[in-house]
Amino acid sequence: MKAVEIILLLFLMACSLSVFLCRNLLVAAILFMANSLIMSIIWVILQSPDLAITEAAVGAGVTGILLFITLYKVDGLRGEDSE
Repeated sequence: MKAVEIILLLFLMACSLSVFLCRNLLVAAILFMANSLIMSIIWVILQSPDLAITEAAVGAGVTGILLFITLYKVDGLRGEDSE
């Protein structure tokens, strides 16, 4: 079980760093959602299922949808060729 925790923490750090360094906003939003899903798995391992459900619903679900809507509104999904 310790190896799974270490792997999850490494994935969490990689996702967090990738969100910070990513230039493509769509990829950054997807990585942010993956970060929330990994964090919810960690909450399950820490035996806190209420936080896991909240993290998955709010972090990956609602926030992801809001990020996609915002990207669509500011032409982040259409690219720079649409001018």
